[in-house]
Amino acid sequence: MAGDEVKEMMAALKKMGARYVRFELPDLHGTSRTKVIPVGKAESYARKGLNFYGGTIGLDTASNVIGGSGVHEEVSYRDQMLIPDASTLRIVPWLEDTAKVICDAYWEPGVPVGGTPRTVLANMLKLADKAGYKVMMGHEFEFYLLEPDTKEPLFGGVHIFNAVRNQYVPFLDVLLDVLHEAGIDVITHNCEYSPSQFEINFGPGVGLEGADKAFTFKNAIKELAHRSGYLATFMSKPATDMAGCGCHLHISLLDKKTGKNAFYTKGAKDGMNPLIRKFAAGLLAHAKAMQPLINPTPNCYHRLKPHTFAPSNISWGIEDRTAMVRIKDAGEENCHIEMRAASGLSNPYLSIAAVIAAGLLGIQDKDELPKPSEGPSEEDPRHKKLAGSLEESLAALKKDKAMQEMLGEDFVKLFTTVKQAELDRFRSHVTDWERDEYLELY
Repeated sequence: MAGDEVKEMMAALKKMGARYVRFELPDLHGTSRTKVIPVGKAESYARKGLNFYGGTIGLDTASNVIGGSGVHEEVSYRDQMLIPDASTLRIVPWLEDTAKVICDAYWEPGVPVGGTPRTVLANMLKLADKAGYKVMMGHEFEFYLLEPDTKEPLFGGVHIFNAVRNQYVPFLDVLLDVLHEAGIDVITHNCEYSPSQFEINFGPGVGLEGADKAFTFKNAIKELAHRSGYLATFMSKPATDMAGCGCHLHISLLDKKTGKNAFYTKGAKDGMNPLIRKFAAGLLAHAKAMQPLINPTPNCYHRLKPHTFAPSNISWGIEDRTAMVRIKDAGEENCHIEMRAASGLSNPYLSIAAVIAAGLLGIQDKDELPKPSEGPSEEDPRHKKLAGSLEESLAALKKDKAMQEMLGEDFVKLFTTVKQAELDRFRSHVTDWERDEYLELY
């Protein structure tokens, strides 16, 4: 970290009155891995880096060490060094005199840990920049607020947008204020379709700032709910009779020179210029290879079903809520793409990195959009189905050499190795359904 940046960060911490600062590393699953530093020690660590176990990025969802991923035994279980990005410094309003800063990971000065999600996204943004574009992105999450002991909803019934449920407990009123204080520019808040399901939307961001905001939002929701006696979960499908939690990814490319929306051309046919068409076509062409990054657990695939407002096939449409790729505000200056297949639990850095990678490939390969469906895309049998399992989507990523090259060899090796280990554990587990179905019968 440059000396001037360190001085600016320390001055900002002093102005905040912070006595402690969290050094945060976004892990493979989008969770914040953190060390808390007394502010008097922060300057030294900001300059030389904060030691952190190097294999932290190669832990599975249960924090098991996954061998063969490239970051454990292969490097003798060495440390990595966390270098804070001063632009991400924020107060933690629910803790006394505490700030936080998001960090990047390095094996040594100038040698990044290539598999870290923030680095993967940064590399995608560099490719977009090289092509002449900045990336504007927005993450739209759904989540449940549950009783921590029973894991049951706070209320029953279907009450989307219901005023009483929107602010069912005082925690929800306090939550919005605290999110604002943490730098999350909340736009809307409402209860969602399923009992005790909510959606809080916030403004888009350009580049890393957009994903950093989504990362902060998700971890803040989890932590604040826990501290207030609730369980917040972004799990894709918490129960058979509960609606899925999605993450709708909104994206547009901005012309690097003018700052204007490169997806918009006045008078374009159907309101869609060639650039947005090629980008959207890339998402369709590489949909299954994107899926491990946007649907990273076996549970995610329970959500991708027809008639659930979640996509089930590889399709696109203008304002089509059943399509995987939904074109929003076609013909308007703010026209953009909404990719609706991502799960709520997806890592915000990796989900948008996958979208950028596929979209840039569409531009590079001059992909063409097929004719859209005349009715809801989910009713059109000519569309290919999305992958129905994590096994299928991982296989698709392993076959898609172009996506692998975009995302980087180190990352793909790390990610697929960890996910395969999780799958092996999942497939070896005897479920309650199996016991209930077969134990007495046989």
